Amino acid sequence: MTTAVASRELNALDRCDRCGAQAYVRVVLESSGGELLFCAHHAREHEPKLKSLASEWQDETSRLHEKAGASEE
Repeated sequence: MTTAVASRELNALDRCDRCGAQAYVRVVLESSGGELLFCAHHAREHEPKLKSLASEWQDETSRLHEKAGASEE
């Protein structure tokens, strides 16, 4: 499994495939090249299984902390 630099940043239109919340993780599956999107919660929940199947893992969950810090100013 490799961690790739994303071609684009995930945005508010990218939604979690499990619950519909904003996606902060993109997983590209090694076998099919298919793409899965997850919120931080579901990415953590499924990470052990997904990482073994992924050719790319784009994790932007650090942006959650940036947003929280920005609102405190």
